[in-house]
Amino acid sequence: MLDEIRQNGKTVLSGEDGFSMPMFFNNLCGKNFSDEKYRDYIKYIAFGEMGFKPGEITLYRNGVQVRTGKINIEK
Repeated sequence: MLDEIRQNGKTVLSGEDGFSMPMFFNNLCGKNFSDEKYRDYIKYIAFGEMGFKPGEITLYRNGVQVRTGKINIEK
């Protein structure tokens, strides 16, 4: 099983364990953090380490889109 998080049609993160990418996806969409921790996560990890930009992201499993979300820097 291949999970991918894509932005602007490009794969930014991928994994095959079945749970890491959905967890990262939730982190990126702000579901797992409070406001201040989310802002820090986005600024230092998502933008600084992972290479994401503000905007829409998509989660794919085995090439099929399963979820969409948004990296919201206004949160």
